[in-house]
Amino acid sequence: MAKKIDGFLKLQVPAGSATPSPPIGPALGQRGLNIMEFCKAFNAQTQDVEKGAPCPTVITYYSDKSFTFEVKTAPVSFFLKKASKLPKGSQTPGRGTVGSVTRAQVKEIAEAKMKDLNANNIEAAMLMVEGSARSMGIEVSE
Repeated sequence: MAKKIDGFLKLQVPAGSATPSPPIGPALGQRGLNIMEFCKAFNAQTQDVEKGAPCPTVITYYSDKSFTFEVKTAPVSFFLKKASKLPKGSQTPGRGTVGSVTRAQVKEIAEAKMKDLNANNIEAAMLMVEGSARSMGIEVSE
């Protein structure tokens, strides 16, 4: 018989550096889940990802206090800031640009994010990435 799902928990954890400290520890602890087991499994699964990259993680926890988790790719904003070499996005989006990325970089980001995006083809994914770039004040050049 299948396990009874108690709920889902969404966290954004830096790749390869999950520790029992907040926000992970309290979020898992109040649900009675094994914090160290999650940290070890998460760090092992994300060892190939760039260290410190934010990884959205969906944890499914069950009534017997066991859990499974799915690690998604880093947010588009992380990739855009990295590609344009910016520490952060624009303070006033829509009123100027703070950096720029090329269409080739946009395509590369779209290909990396394709499995997590709600797009049917790479062109639609590129449009989504370009929209995120505009909202951050990053110009897309040829």
